[in-house]
Amino acid sequence: MTPLCLVALCAIGGDPYPYPNTAPLTPPVVAERRVPFFLKPAEKRLREKVANLAFPGAGKSAPCGSYLWQPAYKEDHILRVPAQPYTLQPGDIVMSADGSVFWKLMHNLAGTSHPTHSMIVFAMPDGKMGILEGGPHDTLKCRVLEALPHMFTYEAEGRVWVRRRVCPLTSEQSARLTEFALATNERQFAVGRLALQLTPFRTRGPIRTAFVGKPHGLDREGYYCSELVVEACVYAGLMDPRTTRPSATYPRDIFMDHSLNPYLNRHLKLAPAWDPPARWTSWATVP
Repeated sequence: MTPLCLVALCAIGGDPYPYPNTAPLTPPVVAERRVPFFLKPAEKRLREKVANLAFPGAGKSAPCGSYLWQPAYKEDHILRVPAQPYTLQPGDIVMSADGSVFWKLMHNLAGTSHPTHSMIVFAMPDGKMGILEGGPHDTLKCRVLEALPHMFTYEAEGRVWVRRRVCPLTSEQSARLTEFALATNERQFAVGRLALQLTPFRTRGPIRTAFVGKPHGLDREGYYCSELVVEACVYAGLMDPRTTRPSATYPRDIFMDHSLNPYLNRHLKLAPAWDPPARWTSWATVP
């Protein structure tokens, strides 16, 4: 998820010119869009964060190991022994919590808490495991990244959990999940709709969630992180489109399998198709 102070940056990279179907004989002169001086530090930090993402083929550091500790519906710091080797598979849902006071406060204001990030594992066309996330590391797009190197970066900032898929996806489900991930790669992070979660106009409410916040599939121009994960699951046939509410779902709802929202508490149940959340680490011994 992305700090609201970066909303203004969304317009900077926008396309100011509606290109025609055929190229003009003389290329049009388009005025350069300058970043206001007070936004330049934020733009620089944003560019640095994007450059450091674990894009496929970027050669980012991968962890030396991959382990899951014993699962529990707890977002505490306890490592529940024993740890077991873990191999990612399509459909696994990854969540994380960093030390950001800003995001902890924003989630508390929205009526939720840790974890604050969610993403989903899928099979890339070359067979390697990729991960799809909306706004990774406070950037402004949905991204397809290398799974383990990306998880490694979140481990460096805080805690990472995995809800492992109990039954492997069918070939059709996996193909649909890959199709969704590749189609939504580079779409915008839905900063505006995320901001609505702090207002009375949000899709999450004790009554309204039964009627609004339904799946949109690939028809959205942008998504926020938990919305993207749930939309991906619906598109792949892993969640029921009739009862799923992507834009009313937060990472903690996915993590806990229960919610303060009455509608989600009845209908959003990942178990038994997914294991309870388990801490993921790149090492297997208690510090």
